[in-house]
Amino acid sequence: MMATDDHWKSQLSDEEYRVCRQAGTERPFTGVLLDESRPGSYVCKCCGAELFTGQTKFDSGCGWPSFYAQSEQGNVGYRDDNSHGMRRTEIYCTQCQAHLGHVFPDGPNPTGQRYCVNSVSLTFCSEDNQQIKG
Repeated sequence: MMATDDHWKSQLSDEEYRVCRQAGTERPFTGVLLDESRPGSYVCKCCGAELFTGQTKFDSGCGWPSFYAQSEQGNVGYRDDNSHGMRRTEIYCTQCQAHLGHVFPDGPNPTGQRYCVNSVSLTFCSEDNQQIKG
């Protein structure tokens, strides 16, 4: 069962709701997880599903946290996004449908993918169990 808009509005900040539930984008170079480099995992802000790990994070210079692979096949979904006069591939959490960002074919080996993710759509969980919300 999918949660209602009222549920998400009560659980998320205005910015988190705008990005995660309305497919918004945070301003580049403003996300608190952009420079995070400790080992750990990045989970969905809305439902807690693991999406990415610190092992696949890299500095792409684009202004948003970037990863070259999802942590578990099937946790991140893909759909065409033709908004704003561009052709892109949106990425979202398959468990709760939260908008994460976009994926581009200009990342490093071994995948060649760059998952460009909004910090506010993620919570970082370090290996020593500290959590940082994006």
